[in-house]
Amino acid sequence: MTEPNAYLALCTHTHLFPGARCRLQGLPRPAAFAAAPEPIEVHLRFSDGAAAAAELRTASPTGPALAVAAYTTAAGTPIDDSTWAIKGIAQKQDEVELTIGTPNRP
Repeated sequence: MTEPNAYLALCTHTHLFPGARCRLQGLPRPAAFAAAPEPIEVHLRFSDGAAAAAELRTASPTGPALAVAAYTTAAGTPIDDSTWAIKGIAQKQDEVELTIGTPNRP
């Protein structure tokens, strides 16, 4: 279930992988957030219409990370929960684009 305070992030593909991009919508100050991101709840919406709850974490010693809950693609493929390094955070007009890095393995 999506948190009521979650920000929508539109993703360019049906799943995450290194180099995938998601654009955060509705942040009150996109430039300030891109320069100094803070932890937020995120509602990922993938290109096939599937959705997943996520959390942008910024306290990691290795940099920002996106923790994504398990979800199922529109084609019915189950995707396990995962955590991804964030390779880039940049302002794009009134949105903030996250570039996904490598998955964080336990």
